[in-house]
Amino acid sequence: MYGNIEIDAEKRSNIRPQHILFDLDGTLIDSREGITKSVAYALTHFGINVEDLSQLYAFIGPPLSDSFRFFYHFTENQAQLAVQKYRERYAVKGVKENKLYKGIENLLQNLKSNGYQLYLATSKPENFAKEIIDYFSLTSYFTFIGGSRLDNTFHDKVDVINYVLQTNHISCKNAIMIGDRKYDIEGANLAGIASIGVLYGFGNKQELQECHCTTILHTVDDIRQYFCGK
Repeated sequence: MYGNIEIDAEKRSNIRPQHILFDLDGTLIDSREGITKSVAYALTHFGINVEDLSQLYAFIGPPLSDSFRFFYHFTENQAQLAVQKYRERYAVKGVKENKLYKGIENLLQNLKSNGYQLYLATSKPENFAKEIIDYFSLTSYFTFIGGSRLDNTFHDKVDVINYVLQTNHISCKNAIMIGDRKYDIEGANLAGIASIGVLYGFGNKQELQECHCTTILHTVDDIRQYFCGK
């Protein structure tokens, strides 16, 4: 470890690829308000009222249908209906209830000016992801924006990552995934690319270490220093 950067020594040779894939929720934006309020809205359809929205933070990261089944023991049909109800609110209100983490635009500017190619790889439906990135005027920084589909295509994070890599003809050896949850790191591992876990989002150090993250960074500025230097 040096500074606020922790690197697995065995994976040191994989660092600083030119193609950088970013997660969205918990990595570029603080999306807890829009997601938790939309989950709570969906749950009310089933007679479940959640007053403390922090109880729903676990929904940030994994596919929604999986979370409804895991946390509320919904059947497959119930989970799919819950996702529909979630999107009913999210498409109108939730998509605008996000905050850009401090320093993100400066980070993207620095990465682009240093020759890195930037991509979005999110489990959020691609149309929502594009709307959010455009809302924050970040679209010009990204070579490609990839997400899941409303028909449940690209359900798992590895599917989204492979979709981005294959569509853009990117070699696994020259790509790295940046995210805040184990789903991002596990997806990167399955896709055969290096990974950076960040601690300012919704995950934690133990979670990132247990899924064998290549590198752990503490802040947005740590990402800039990691790729661009002081």
